[in-house]
Amino acid sequence: MKKFLTQGRLAALIVFAVLLIDQIIKIWIKTHMYLHENIHVTDWFYIYFTENNGMAFGMEVLPKLFLTLFRIVAVVLITWYLHKITTQKEKLKTGYVVCLAFILAGAIGNIIDCVCYGEIFSESTHYQIASWVPVGQGYADWLHGRVVDMFYFPIIDTHWPEWMPFWGGERFIFFSPIFNFADAAISCGIISLLIFYSSYLGNGTHPKDSKEIKQ
Repeated sequence: MKKFLTQGRLAALIVFAVLLIDQIIKIWIKTHMYLHENIHVTDWFYIYFTENNGMAFGMEVLPKLFLTLFRIVAVVLITWYLHKITTQKEKLKTGYVVCLAFILAGAIGNIIDCVCYGEIFSESTHYQIASWVPVGQGYADWLHGRVVDMFYFPIIDTHWPEWMPFWGGERFIFFSPIFNFADAAISCGIISLLIFYSSYLGNGTHPKDSKEIKQ
């Protein structure tokens, strides 16, 4: 069993599982909820359907087409790098490979939305739930689809004190970004890399340099 579950196969399994969960959630949300409809789970957790043209957590900084192409290039590079480190003779730590697999899976998950959703779904609006349509009859062209987000955690929802300068009396929400499963996979992968494998990032990832062998 140990020989069968190599680092490469483990990475592929993680990518497949994350993509499957991510797309099942997104497709269900897309085909069952109106845009900006929300489901109250608890006071600090909502399923809130929204879409965005930008990067993770709804940020919109650069043009849509550029972001999609950037994601594709990033996925190609990460895939190449993962293949390289999982097939070399001297292995890196499995945890490092797992982190990269989560980042890769999350990136692919959002790419699928950007590349395909505009062509295969009708538009989601406040009065119309999206449905599957024949390819080419969707709400946008290839590479211009919108990313589906749904997880909203307003853990703290209050107002700034009236006496506070500038923001006094204004509403304060922590945590306000709305995100999806793919975003969570990317974030967990990056945070874990920074916490547990910063030496790889700072000194290179060749086993001879980092002196880190698979455990």
